[in-house]
Amino acid sequence: MSTKDFLEKDYYKALGVSKTAKPNEIKAAYRKLARKYHPDANKGDASAEERFKEISEAYSVLSDEKRRKEYDEARSLFGGGFRVPTGQRPGGQGGFGGFDLGDIFGGQDGGSGGLGDIFGGVFNRGRTTAQNRARRGADVETETTLTFSDAIDGTTVALRLTGEGPCPTCHGTGAKAGTVPRVCPSCQGTGQSSRNLGSFGMSEVCKECHGRGLVVDDPCPACTGSGRAMSSRTIQARIPAGVADGQRIKLAGKGAPGERGGPSGDLYVRVHVKPHPVFGRSGANLTVTVPVSFAELTLGAEVKVPSHRGAPVTVRIPPGTPNGRTFMVRGKGVRRKDGTTGNMLVTVEVMVPQDLNSKARNAIEELREATAGQDPREELLARAKEA
Repeated sequence: MSTKDFLEKDYYKALGVSKTAKPNEIKAAYRKLARKYHPDANKGDASAEERFKEISEAYSVLSDEKRRKEYDEARSLFGGGFRVPTGQRPGGQGGFGGFDLGDIFGGQDGGSGGLGDIFGGVFNRGRTTAQNRARRGADVETETTLTFSDAIDGTTVALRLTGEGPCPTCHGTGAKAGTVPRVCPSCQGTGQSSRNLGSFGMSEVCKECHGRGLVVDDPCPACTGSGRAMSSRTIQARIPAGVADGQRIKLAGKGAPGERGGPSGDLYVRVHVKPHPVFGRSGANLTVTVPVSFAELTLGAEVKVPSHRGAPVTVRIPPGTPNGRTFMVRGKGVRRKDGTTGNMLVTVEVMVPQDLNSKARNAIEELREATAGQDPREELLARAKEA
């Protein structure tokens, strides 16, 4: 339905109802007239067929609450409607007085300006067609694999993307060089067609242009008229510091290019992180397991612990430290988004020697004899009996 139709046609008069008619009155009036003027009941009667189209068009607007409101507001805004004069003035354009009605309506060629733009702003029913409607590019997803250190520090990676985009030969028009597609005559460039089903109407994809709103008479040989083609490109993507294994990074505007000036889609990068031979991660904290001797845990010691991308740090182990205890070294972890840094968690683990010389063996034998009266499992066995 065009803006011109809204101003020229009196849908209430077409159905024979008042402007304050209730939905059930409109429906009843339509059914009565539809039975009277239906083409099946008036075969060969062209005037009846035109009348049936007129009442169907009127009902499609007045039966829809939103469209009826827009129709009423449009006609109220311009004094209840008017007819377009058919006279000609110099230059061949229909008009009256000193101005051209084509300027008011924005023309039939999809031009901008006039009432079409006014209604587009007031009622969100502009004259935009598929020929000039910008379309956002598709979102794209890809994957990349980083080393543990690059994931911690952040890095820039080269990503090769292959996907569908505007045909480089015809620049997305689908037409052969030197030609342009024309607006689909069936749907007037909307990409949708309406079908009357008696008491209601239904919109569907236009069968002639398949929803594009354009018809290509001389197709581009590269894309056979589709306007789309597969292409490859390489982009440099910045991966932020602290990214975790399996995390999905969004890079705005790095996806598939848009059509007809539309914005590009977004690129989503799924990150895989290779394991490190020494360090692990727990959120923003780095983890490391440090082997120590029984004597160091028993008597206490100061041990050197590696740090990521830095000099080793010293961790003090108090006397009598149990095996498996975890110590925290502040500020040696992963940098967070807010600029703060996590910690390093150091877990000590007793290393049991595999080969002992005679002196070491004798020393351990003496230790066993000296502690023979102590059973480290006594409390465990007692608790098991109580349970």
